[in-house]
Amino acid sequence: MTKETSCGVDRRDFMITASKTLVAGCLAPVVCGGAEAGILFRISLAQWSLHRALYAGKIDPLDFPRVARKDHGIDAVEYVNQFYKDRGKDIPYLKNLKSVADGEGVKSLLIMCDGEGALGDPHPPLRRGAVENHRKWLEAARLLGCHSIRVNAKSDPNLDFEEQQRLVADGLRSLCEVADDFSIDVLVENHGGPSSNGKWLAGLIEKVNHPRAGTLPDFGNFLIERDSEDPSGGRWYDRYRGVGELMPYAKAVSAKSYDFDDRGEDTATDYARMMTIVLDAGYRGWVGIEYEGSTLNEPEGIRATKKLLERVRIELTPRYVEPQVQC
Repeated sequence: MTKETSCGVDRRDFMITASKTLVAGCLAPVVCGGAEAGILFRISLAQWSLHRALYAGKIDPLDFPRVARKDHGIDAVEYVNQFYKDRGKDIPYLKNLKSVADGEGVKSLLIMCDGEGALGDPHPPLRRGAVENHRKWLEAARLLGCHSIRVNAKSDPNLDFEEQQRLVADGLRSLCEVADDFSIDVLVENHGGPSSNGKWLAGLIEKVNHPRAGTLPDFGNFLIERDSEDPSGGRWYDRYRGVGELMPYAKAVSAKSYDFDDRGEDTATDYARMMTIVLDAGYRGWVGIEYEGSTLNEPEGIRATKKLLERVRIELTPRYVEPQVQC
């Protein structure tokens, strides 16, 4: 005898139909935790994916939100301060950038900040200077409607990892206290050196112990130390372990990609495995495409990464989302 639901429908048929309906996005959307009900995560675009075109002047940084929407169908972006170096305090320019994003229906998520000094500098005046240098990006992030800035956990590489962690924690906590005034979070990405050690970076966030502090796990940035004699070598941290260690503190995720095989799979990262780690941590926010490959040109690389993320999202949806059918 076949078990039935309260609607009189065979349970097996019910589950299959509900899953298909869910994946197709036919359920009424409810915003929850940054993602719509029935959508495990949404896809954003990191500006670094277009760094060659931007540096070459083929794309105006002001047009980045428009390119994301019109060329790639992506409605959320992550800026890189390198393309706005002289614009950090240019309020009219930033308002114009916000107007472009708003006009395209594109959400501004965060600003990736580089070149503003080491938050873990062993010299207190320089450490305080690095904190102050980031202030303008907190102001810019608030104006643009971002939730965060991304910073680097840099110190003196000649110091041992424990001392570097102590110094960076001091600078990062000071910056988080400043960020409180702007209601902006401060995220640290695994970005070389000890920060590419997942355990070290997770320990840093624990040491900072501030609600504004979080991580931005990157699928590919786990090179701790380069080999000076072999550019392709070096000391690497296991990427799956590292992302797993960083996810409890994650407020954004970076889907780094380089090359793809003939099945459309990333050749360096098993995206299904990696996204399972991300989702198992309870994360349901934005996942940012960050293409850095050279085999495909930048637009092709962005499209390939987006297609892979969309496929993985469909494949994983039945595992994480309860079917919803109204009887």
